[in-house]
Amino acid sequence: MNNHILNHLPYKSSFRFVDNISMLSENEVRGEYTLKQDSFFYEDHFAGNPVTPGVIITEIMAQIGLVVLGIFLILKEAELNFVEDDSLFPLLTSTDVSFYKMVLPGQKVTVISKKQYFRFGKLKCYVEMLDSDNELVAKGMFSGIIKNINIKNG
Repeated sequence: MNNHILNHLPYKSSFRFVDNISMLSENEVRGEYTLKQDSFFYEDHFAGNPVTPGVIITEIMAQIGLVVLGIFLILKEAELNFVEDDSLFPLLTSTDVSFYKMVLPGQKVTVISKKQYFRFGKLKCYVEMLDSDNELVAKGMFSGIIKNINIKNG
């Protein structure tokens, strides 16, 4: 239903941490990601006892909670102002994240983000990550800006 937005994400292959967007509106997004057991970051973190690094948890939260919502808002604005969406990119500017539980290879997580504000190209969201038992893994405030990047081919 909302997965059309995935085609607009600037991430590909091993660095896209979004499987599904189950809810998306102007004020909120909910999405899921299942951590692949053979992901590159598990090889050495930690050898023999892999744990998802905090930076990857933060990235999952940012991709679903800030980037997906930011692109959705950009596309809505683009419809109104006839802006080309392929030259606009949301960029993370700040995070303040607290961690509560480990995430292991193969676990499915859900990210829920609620928009605090979106004005002058800046988006700020309160983001939570839950495990499959609906227990809090991490929470925090994420901010980003919308950049217009002119990409020239050739």
